[in-house]
Amino acid sequence: MQTAVPLALAAALFVYAITPWLPGSSAARPPRTIVLYGFSILGECINRGVFPEFQREWRERTGQRVELVSAFAGSGTITNQILLGVPAHVALLSLELDAMKLADGGVVPPASWRTLPNGGVVNRTPFVILVRPGNPKGIRDFRDLGKPGVRVVHPDPLTSGGANWAILAEYGSGFRRTNGGGAQAGFEVLRGVWRNVVAQAASARAARTQYENGFGDALITYEQEAIFDRGRGKLQSDIVYPPSTIFSEHTLVRIDRNVSRADRALVDAFVTFFWSDRAQAAFSRYGFRSVNEERNAGFARIEDGFRISDFGGWKRAKKEIIDGVWKARVLKELGK
Repeated sequence: MQTAVPLALAAALFVYAITPWLPGSSAARPPRTIVLYGFSILGECINRGVFPEFQREWRERTGQRVELVSAFAGSGTITNQILLGVPAHVALLSLELDAMKLADGGVVPPASWRTLPNGGVVNRTPFVILVRPGNPKGIRDFRDLGKPGVRVVHPDPLTSGGANWAILAEYGSGFRRTNGGGAQAGFEVLRGVWRNVVAQAASARAARTQYENGFGDALITYEQEAIFDRGRGKLQSDIVYPPSTIFSEHTLVRIDRNVSRADRALVDAFVTFFWSDRAQAAFSRYGFRSVNEERNAGFARIEDGFRISDFGGWKRAKKEIIDGVWKARVLKELGK
């Protein structure tokens, strides 16, 4: 059933639609638009921090208004949406592996993101453990999550980039242990964690919601969300910094096939802006660690922080650790 539009409103909409094109009109033209898809924890930071800074800069430079159309979900989910054809101009992905999937699907040229500053990485954040106030289970490290009676909430590796980072954090914390580390120790930590996983969710944000709703004793997640909430007085958990953990690195991809010639300069300026002082400062305000290390003095020190490059990059880590250890050994042994 169609709904009738009141005559006065219809007339007003008609005048609004044609006014910018009337000869001599002084009305502002409609704003230009950028479409961004991002992984789950980016929403507030992009919509309220980074993009408003870009809006101001672009208007100062050109006098033009620009608006953002954005969507946020698990990194694997948004990657699949882009592969299916959503008209994103830019994607900010939790892990480079998803950028590689876009390249394999013919959406972007192979390794095109690596031509961007810092190899396409715009910010970082270590993986930490959230526990109930007072840390009643005495959790100090990923290894402690394997203790009897500890219930772990974890994002789902099938859809969440954060979950894949978490697996590497868990495995790496054992592998890199000073005394008695190595592949077997990594496997044992990973097995202990996953023996105690009681709930999973499609994204890091959704897993956080499960935990806040009372599921589990501990949540493995990005530091960013925890310290952003703590700064606003909204964190109802304690943050445990494992002595050894991974720094997730988040990759920006420009999807040129969705960018018209008329919008190329605008989208290029937006992409470049992510590495500007104003954008990096905005990331820091929202709890992300900057790629400019001098901005990170106020963050907690990580005793043994490691990166994906320590495992030979994402293709190797996916094959050897996520598929070769987590899927083929841990899940099989646990019957999951």
